[in-house]
Amino acid sequence: MSQNLPHVLPALPPQVEEGFAVHQTTKQFYHEVQTRLEFQHYCEWYAKTAAQNRQDLEKMRGEVNILRWFRRP
Repeated sequence: MSQNLPHVLPALPPQVEEGFAVHQTTKQFYHEVQTRLEFQHYCEWYAKTAAQNRQDLEKMRGEVNILRWFRRP
């Protein structure tokens, strides 16, 4: 029976609609700021991790390769 009833939405005063618009714009703005900060932190972490991995690789290249002793020529 409730499916037969139309949904009636009251008309909102212009001040209320404007308030909702301001709220939505503010919410989107802060979401964008948060997303950019998270991306910046990720980029900083990635650069730091990549630099550490490069240092580890150079260190490993300077070490003696023990596995070479067990391989047959």
